[in-house]
Amino acid sequence: NVVKCSIFVSDMGNFGKINAVYGEYFTSNPPARETVEVSCLPKNVNVEISCIAIV
Repeated sequence: NVVKCSIFVSDMGNFGKINAVYGEYFTSNPPARETVEVSCLPKNVNVEISCIAIV
C-alpha cells in the first residue's frame, strides 16, 4: 500500500544499486519516488528511505 517513497542517498553514484534493490521490493506498479543526494545522513548511513502508505 505504499504510495510514495523519498530516498536520500549520500552518493548518487550508488543509484543503480539502490534502484536494483528497490525493484526487488516493488515488482509491479511501483509507487511514486524521488531520489535526492544529501551531504550527510544520521549515523553516517548511506541511504535513508521515507515512505507514505495507505492503511
